[in-house]
Amino acid sequence: MSCTTARPTALALAALLAHAHARADDPLIQRVLVEGSRMSQLGIADSASAGSIGQKELEMRTVYRPGELLEAVPGLIVSQHSGEGKANQFYLRGFNLDHGTDLATWLDDMPVNQRSHAHGQGWTDLNFLIPELTSRLDYRKGPYSARDGDFASAGSASITYANRLLRDVATVSVGQNGYLRTALAASTDLESGIGAGGTLLYAIEALHNDGPFTHGDDYQKLNGVLRYSRGYANNGWSVTAMAYHGRWNSTDQIPERAVQDGRIGRFDAIDPSDGGQARRVSLSGVWRRTSAYAATKVSAYVIRNQLDLWSDFTYFMIDPVNGDQFAQPDRRVTGGVNAIHTFTAYHGNRDGKGDANGDGGIVSDITVGLQAQNDNIFNGLLKTRARETLASTRLDHIVETSGALFIENQTRWSEVLRTTVGLRADDYRFRVQSSLAQNSGSTSDTLVSPSLNVAWAPLKSAELYFNYGQGFHSNDARGTVSTVDPKTLEAVGQTPGLVRSRGMEVGLRLEAVPKMQTALSLYRLDFDSELTYVGDEGTTEAGPPSRRIGIEFSNYWKPLKWLALDFDAAYAHARSRGVAPAQDRIPEAIEGVSQLALTVSQLGAWEGALRLRWFGPRPLVEDDSVRSHASTTLNGRIGYRVSRDLRLEFEGFNLTNRQVSAIDYYYASQLRGEAAARNDIHFHPVESRSFRLTLVKSF
Repeated sequence: MSCTTARPTALALAALLAHAHARADDPLIQRVLVEGSRMSQLGIADSASAGSIGQKELEMRTVYRPGELLEAVPGLIVSQHSGEGKANQFYLRGFNLDHGTDLATWLDDMPVNQRSHAHGQGWTDLNFLIPELTSRLDYRKGPYSARDGDFASAGSASITYANRLLRDVATVSVGQNGYLRTALAASTDLESGIGAGGTLLYAIEALHNDGPFTHGDDYQKLNGVLRYSRGYANNGWSVTAMAYHGRWNSTDQIPERAVQDGRIGRFDAIDPSDGGQARRVSLSGVWRRTSAYAATKVSAYVIRNQLDLWSDFTYFMIDPVNGDQFAQPDRRVTGGVNAIHTFTAYHGNRDGKGDANGDGGIVSDITVGLQAQNDNIFNGLLKTRARETLASTRLDHIVETSGALFIENQTRWSEVLRTTVGLRADDYRFRVQSSLAQNSGSTSDTLVSPSLNVAWAPLKSAELYFNYGQGFHSNDARGTVSTVDPKTLEAVGQTPGLVRSRGMEVGLRLEAVPKMQTALSLYRLDFDSELTYVGDEGTTEAGPPSRRIGIEFSNYWKPLKWLALDFDAAYAHARSRGVAPAQDRIPEAIEGVSQLALTVSQLGAWEGALRLRWFGPRPLVEDDSVRSHASTTLNGRIGYRVSRDLRLEFEGFNLTNRQVSAIDYYYASQLRGEAAARNDIHFHPVESRSFRLTLVKSF
């Protein structure tokens, strides 16, 4: 069942009120969400590159790791270059987003990106995500919304957990390479005692995975969620506690020359002592109120993240005796609040049909919002050998505080034309106390970002879009205050705290063919500075300005009740600006990607899916003389319902057993026994063919 075309005006608010007597977790409402196909965005989205993906579609995806749920966003690639517990690598719109820079990710109004992180700006660790609780994924691309701030220039993804499950579920999974997972997710209505009238949701997950590596990942994860909610879909509140702990070994990227000359295999490690451990604990709350012509939402959160990460990318290039392993500890407490209020203004009659003179009525939704966040961070860079500390390169205490105000006016001028105009103001304060006095200091930065979206619907089955907006990403606080180059100890200028982006896009959304949704967008995105991760310094540095021009195509077709096909393809042309033409390629900037999927569901007791993913080649150096290899993988799953309450699932990964790379880099390293450092492609392999069997019990 597809959603019908909706109008984001007072009519939408009235529709919410129509359910005022229905619980937010009403079984009928939940059933629509679970069984529905991809939701139509005609009359809802402000661009062709925005969308919403429901629980059933997410459930049918075959994912090797939780972060790969984000690949439901067309054109987004999720990869890994290290152990399973490490944050994923993301690619979108001509970007190697590293571990999350320029991709803003949220879970129930809590930011997942971590600012001024020890390993990389915008660190996005989604390993605490529990798929059984995920009810919806909303995404936007480009800096076209005043609601999106830091890290959202390439795109943003917002994940929503359910307040109540239609049915409780317990799962047990076993697979090759030491894979074992068990999870329980349930909810109950509290009818007596403390909390009477509310709903308690709880989930717990335990996982182990070695992967195909010679030195197994030995990834061990324990994860839990506890939520109490009360009220209705549009008038209620919830409080949620989460806790996650993971530890792992890492097989980091390895040099091609070591594999080609037979010194090591594709799944071997140069330094088997690499690895890490992470902890995350959070407490959050959300409060909502809706009246006939207004809606208010306030959320707050406190998150404690801890990470210990040991890596070795250059082996014996820096220290021929002890090796080049380094540690990046990171401890932080993040607190914040988000408040948003929307009210409806009418020009003409409130029914939107015009006044006594027959003039058309105009309806505007005006939204004002406040966002505030504070990060209290302790991190650093240590010289280590086999995870034993040998020396301290730097230790930092960072306090990073930000506040934002925004206003957005969405006006429906007629049945075929609507606009959204926004303005956002951000203020950031950076303070660093470093073990190196020359790297200490305080600074601040402020940006004002306008945006404009125009949607025109010449036909009921088609919409055209024009989008313009300015956005930003924040730089690592350590780079904003330091006036010393840590390599040469020469004075340099400070990097700006906030780096401006400017984006434009034209798009088309079409639903002319029954049960088919097509979206096409052409975009340009400029950055005043390109962020580059510097591994041996454990931070990011600002580079030259950049420009990306790209095209994206997304098509979803459900010709039969039991069959769905979707195809996504994207291409981006990414170049640095202000540099020599022959040196303007951006290393690791993604160019072409595509995915083709076939999904079968409600076919008696059977369901299944096949997904083919192509991850195109990329330049690895500025002159394009070295390029990465393309990779094509095929994943699939088959499900069989034994009874109403029992289901078996069989999943396969890399079904054709392709020996391809999950990621490629080009840089200098030195292996033991080599006389000097050598430039080489360093790669992390896609996992070999493997299978998992899952038993799902509903009750």
